[in-house]
Amino acid sequence: MKSITINGSKREHVGKVATKALRNAGKVPCVIYGGENPVHFSAEELAFSKLVYTADAHTVVVVLEDGTKIDAVMQDIQFHPVSDKILHIDFFQLHPGKEINMIIPVKVVGTAPGVKNQGGNLSKNKRKLTVRAIPKNLPDFLTADISELKLNDSITVADLSEDTFKILHPETQVVCQVKMSRASMSIEEDEDEDENEEGEGAEGAAEETKSENTATTEETKSE
Repeated sequence: MKSITINGSKREHVGKVATKALRNAGKVPCVIYGGENPVHFSAEELAFSKLVYTADAHTVVVVLEDGTKIDAVMQDIQFHPVSDKILHIDFFQLHPGKEINMIIPVKVVGTAPGVKNQGGNLSKNKRKLTVRAIPKNLPDFLTADISELKLNDSITVADLSEDTFKILHPETQVVCQVKMSRASMSIEEDEDEDENEEGEGAEGAAEETKSENTATTEETKSE
C-alpha cells in the first residue's frame, strides 16, 4: 500500500480555544491513537488532500518537527456541515507485524459481455470492503475483473480473496453482478411471443389439414 507523508507540529494545547485558533490559521487538529499515549498534532489542510480526496486507500507517515515519525492509518474524519472544510482527523498507529482492519475500495475493471452483448446492467453491490492484514500486505484497492461476466453472473468476496489478507465479509457476499435490464427482458418476452405464435400457427395449420382430410373422407363415403 502506498504511503503519504504528512508534516505536522505537536499541539501544546488541545482545548476548544486552541483548536479554533488552529482552524482559523488553516490547519487541521489531529490525534494519533494506538501508541503508549495519544499524540496530538496539527498540519496544513492542503497536506491531507492526497489522503482524503482519493478513491484509493493509503497509509500515512506523520513527521513531526522534532523528527519523530509515526506510521498510521486514518480512522475517522470530520467535515464542516456547510463549508466541507476538514475539522478533525483521527489516526491509528501501525505496528510492524500487527494486523489491522482497514476499509479498502473495490475497483471494477473490464467490460462485461452480459452488459455489452446481452443488454444487462452492472450492479455494484459493494464499493468498499473491510480487510484485515499486517500493514505491508494491505492493498491499495481490490480489483473486480468483470470481463467474463455474462447475464446473471456475479463476483463474490471469495473471488477477491488472497492469501496475504482476509476480507471480513461472508465469502458468498456479492460484490457486483450483471442483472437483466428491462430492455433485455422485453427482448426475451418478444422472443417467447414469437415462439408461441409460431407454435400456434403450426397447430392451426395441422387442425386445418385434419379438417380437410375429414371432409374428403366423408365425401368419398357418401359417393
